[in-house]
Amino acid sequence: MTQQGVRWTADQVLSLAPDDASRKAGSKLGAAGPWSGTGQDGGTVWGLCRGSGSRPYQTVVDLAGASGPAYRCSCPSRKFPCKHALGLLLLWASAADAVPPGEPPDWAAQWLSDRRERSAGKRPVDEAGSASGAADPEAARRRAERRAERITAGVTELEQRLADLLRGGLAGAERAGYGLWEETAARMVDAQASGLASRVRELGAVPSSGSGWPVRLLEEAALLHLLNRAWLRRELLPDDLAATVRSRVGLPASPSGPAIRDRWLVLAQYDTADSRLTTRRIWLYGADSHRTPLLLSYGAAGRAPELALPVGLTLEAEVSPYPGGGRQRAALGERFAAPEATEIRPPGISTTQAAVRYGTALRDDPWLDSVPVTLDRVVPARDGDAWQLADADEDTALPLTPAARSRPGLWRLVALSGGAPVKVFGECGHQGFTPLTAWPERGGPAVSLC
Repeated sequence: MTQQGVRWTADQVLSLAPDDASRKAGSKLGAAGPWSGTGQDGGTVWGLCRGSGSRPYQTVVDLAGASGPAYRCSCPSRKFPCKHALGLLLLWASAADAVPPGEPPDWAAQWLSDRRERSAGKRPVDEAGSASGAADPEAARRRAERRAERITAGVTELEQRLADLLRGGLAGAERAGYGLWEETAARMVDAQASGLASRVRELGAVPSSGSGWPVRLLEEAALLHLLNRAWLRRELLPDDLAATVRSRVGLPASPSGPAIRDRWLVLAQYDTADSRLTTRRIWLYGADSHRTPLLLSYGAAGRAPELALPVGLTLEAEVSPYPGGGRQRAALGERFAAPEATEIRPPGISTTQAAVRYGTALRDDPWLDSVPVTLDRVVPARDGDAWQLADADEDTALPLTPAARSRPGLWRLVALSGGAPVKVFGECGHQGFTPLTAWPERGGPAVSLC
């Protein structure tokens, strides 16, 4: 959990919620009323929550796990954390004496013991899923060659599809509908090029998506064509750019850079989901290295990924970067301490510098949607029907992305600012800026906007 006496805020607890419904339901259970038998011991919190049945739900949270908090509850919910785990953490965070110290009951102690034994017994695995050192290098090389041949065949077919699109005219894409693109995406999946499949689906959703869609369609088609040509000529590319191309088409990779030990501030955490997968993005900031790595974790459709870190806390740990231009993505390695409260804030830049940073990053990765940026002294303001972040020290502003304008977090940002400058962390890209976390200018905890 945290060192005894260091409290989390309610926002930090709720940042672990898998969705809005869980966040609301958990908030209702954050008082002492439904709880009995609660306790804490180092990195563990447990309790019994009264439900609709005759027996209370047994809930335990391990906040000192190597991959982030872990949860166990006897309720039938498939969400992690469930509303009972969130409610228990909110109760613990509400006051120093809300959950007394003690020894875990047998049901909690057994789960903790089993969990830590499993963690200690895990062996690292390679990309093929075999234990490290057990795979045959020659067999792995042959598999890689066969997969590359399938991807090349898929890329060649996709190039023909794009050529047909341009010959027939962009207006024909609206008449053809989405079905043909979904079929093309399925062909890319067959070719084991999941990254290309995702981009094809995005391209297929552009026609009839609103004013200016032909321009957006042409842009997406050009980026897809560039990725295809880069794959076909990958042997001629610089190593970092070739690694980026392999990642963009969907080839798996392993962390290749040296591990970096630091005190990592959890800047933001949010999930995106489709019919197949839930993807969790966690941004960190190194207090000493000044790096901003991205952790990605995945869960089956409708289920939250296992890795979860509370926004606004720091953890001492190692991260290892993945190959590729920009080296944003990293893997979380050994953790040396549980998350704890901090006054660390990332340094900020102006809105002009943020736009320059994104433009510079495109040289290393032309398919990059956005870069992590912390803006100093910006004020949320309306610009007609849209919203923007106006720089308090320059006559410049960054528009908010359409996704940001539809999130409830926008109103939290407006309320936090109250017309005064704030520090905001988010993602800056070709569609604008997406705010994810904010801090009041005169001090105070981080406020998650996700």
